[in-house]
Amino acid sequence: MIGPVVDTPENRGMRKAVAFMAIVAAAMPSVWAGERGPGLKVVASFYPLYIATLNVACGVPGVDVANMTPSFAGCLHDYSLTPDDRATLAGADVFVVNGAGMENFLDKAVRQAPRMKVITSSDGVDFIRRDGEPNPHIWLSVTRHIRQVRNIADGLAKADPPHAEAYRRNADAYAVKLRKMKEEIEAGLKDVPLRDIVTFHEAFPYFAEEFGLRVAAVIERDPGDDPSAREMAETIGVVRRLGIKAIFTEPQYPAKAAETIARETGARVCLLDPAVTGPADRDAFLDIMRRNLATLRKALK
Repeated sequence: MIGPVVDTPENRGMRKAVAFMAIVAAAMPSVWAGERGPGLKVVASFYPLYIATLNVACGVPGVDVANMTPSFAGCLHDYSLTPDDRATLAGADVFVVNGAGMENFLDKAVRQAPRMKVITSSDGVDFIRRDGEPNPHIWLSVTRHIRQVRNIADGLAKADPPHAEAYRRNADAYAVKLRKMKEEIEAGLKDVPLRDIVTFHEAFPYFAEEFGLRVAAVIERDPGDDPSAREMAETIGVVRRLGIKAIFTEPQYPAKAAETIARETGARVCLLDPAVTGPADRDAFLDIMRRNLATLRKALK
């Protein structure tokens, strides 16, 4: 028979340690907590790839899809892996990334999870380049984003051969939706009289190229780096010279510089969403792009 437990300093210390470990366990991310279980664990590096992967994996049994970065993270410029990110990747079988320099942390992530397969969704994409470097915002070209979707499907098919047909069938179905949305944007922007736009950062060259617009100026080449006085003056000059009526900011970033330019030129400040945050809904990317269409039609008339 076991006698009563004596309340010694050692036992009190043990109880505190157990309680602390319980708190730590409760605070760990709910996405798998670094453990590989049954089924396929798929992590997307950030929001637009998460939505694409949700569509490709829809209804496939045993597949869990997670977004590694928090919903407010936006583009991954200068993003650093957090302890929660590392725990999520430790439990992943597949990591879906954008590539083209978007995930500067990728080498470190792969080293820390050597068994994880990486799907680079930008493989085979024709990049727009500045100073020789590819612009990574390829999902804002619908045509290129369809290529991303198909690359994701091919990668998942290789990682999970029994469900290869389902992934590719889902990719085909989503591509139909994306093409229909592209046709709506083309038709909606066909008759707008103004084609020059000023954007917050380098997110929209692909969108502009695809739909016949021209990015006349960019307020911040890199988000978070405020434009210099000279850069502000140059942008103000472009807006005045071209008669630009709207300056487009992004909902993920402050609009202070854009508001200053607007005050100096009489242009309006409008929101153009690069689709890097939003709800965990399979149609979210389509909805965001359609809202962008409505914004552009109003601003460019």
